[in-house]
Amino acid sequence: MSSTAIHRIEDPPVEEVKPENGMIPEPENPFSHDETGEVKYRTLAWWQCGMIMVAETISLGILSLPSAVASLGLIAAVILILGLGALATYTGYTLGQFKLRYPHVHSMGDAGAVMMGRIGREVLGTAQLLFLVFIMGSHLLTFIVMMNTLTEHATCSIVFGVVGLVLSFVLTLPRTLKKVSWFSISSFISILSAVMVTMIAIAIQRPGGGHVDATVENSFYKGFLAVTNIVFAYAGHVAFFGFISEMRVPTDYPKTLYMLQGIDTTMYVVTAVVIYRYGGKDVASPALGSTSPLLSKIAYGIAIPTIVVAGVINGHVACKYIYVRLFRGTDRMHQRGFVAVGTWVLIALVLWTLAWIIAEAIPVFNDLLSLITALFASWFTYGLSGVFWLFLNWGCYMSSPRKMFLTGLNVLVVGVGACLCGLGLYVSGRSIHEHPSSASFSCADNP
Repeated sequence: MSSTAIHRIEDPPVEEVKPENGMIPEPENPFSHDETGEVKYRTLAWWQCGMIMVAETISLGILSLPSAVASLGLIAAVILILGLGALATYTGYTLGQFKLRYPHVHSMGDAGAVMMGRIGREVLGTAQLLFLVFIMGSHLLTFIVMMNTLTEHATCSIVFGVVGLVLSFVLTLPRTLKKVSWFSISSFISILSAVMVTMIAIAIQRPGGGHVDATVENSFYKGFLAVTNIVFAYAGHVAFFGFISEMRVPTDYPKTLYMLQGIDTTMYVVTAVVIYRYGGKDVASPALGSTSPLLSKIAYGIAIPTIVVAGVINGHVACKYIYVRLFRGTDRMHQRGFVAVGTWVLIALVLWTLAWIIAEAIPVFNDLLSLITALFASWFTYGLSGVFWLFLNWGCYMSSPRKMFLTGLNVLVVGVGACLCGLGLYVSGRSIHEHPSSASFSCADNP
């Protein structure tokens, strides 16, 4: 789809951002078309970008979906997975429109600067960075669970966390997404194979007896906790601006988006339904632990690449945000000198250390997912996209029946983000409070 087509779909008059209106001038695009220097960033083909998006999104989220089905019932869970997936496709498309209208936007911070000046840049930029570090922490926590399963708790969980930290840090050292994209292919093969092994094993063993509840009676608290896990499965949007910035042809982005959403929604529905069908109401989260001890070990062993690589992709985006803020408009962006490389290494080390602290401080998988979903994914995946659309279409909300419908839809999107944030914070906070046995910074099991 060409940029012309994008503008034909959403073609409101948008005023240029001017300093005298309280805004700040548009910063220089960190990755120009005619890149010179040793390090070149705009090298991603659309399918490579698509594989990175798939690897970033289909990882931890898919492992929590069977337990979400058990909490919500089959019918409600499938409707939510499909509905939130369709809405995530639309909001992802809106992000692409915003990026094409303002090509210099490399992060949520840049988008915030377009709309609200320096305050917007710092608020959204800081939130993006925090969200990515929390996701990195989620992957380190999953790595700890995986190592405990494979080794039967052969050593302290804190040691396994440090091992995951070092491995993730080393893989984050390449500065371009194209190099990371090759990791993403192994990540996708890994999670697909692990899920297939789990589905086949659980279908044979049938630990849940094959009983399925189309609907279930559950408390609002437990039901909404499951909803936040579904939302987290679509929580890749926070990195989309950065991914598009390193594409050779940014107008190819819709193809990458449809590739991502087609693959993830299909895998989510099939995996959640099949594992719940045979795992029953007590299905584990992460789902790879739902089978016998031996097959759980096999599944976790196969899943090692996706557990590590998906976290590395988010870590790379977090490092790139800080790196671009420091060196935007300078030659160091494209150099391999001591300052350029040393700064990247230091940023990666600091961020992964913070992620490790988070993983050890909140050692409950579902609680950590619901907390970061409420704080960040609610806005980055849904709410903010509605704000972006309303900004792009300022003054044209009632210009046609179609525009009136889209205005109502995007107001609804903002409302969905606000509800997910407010209610999600309540249920995740309550859940963390009700798990006092899960001690932070301990050698105990990580459920």
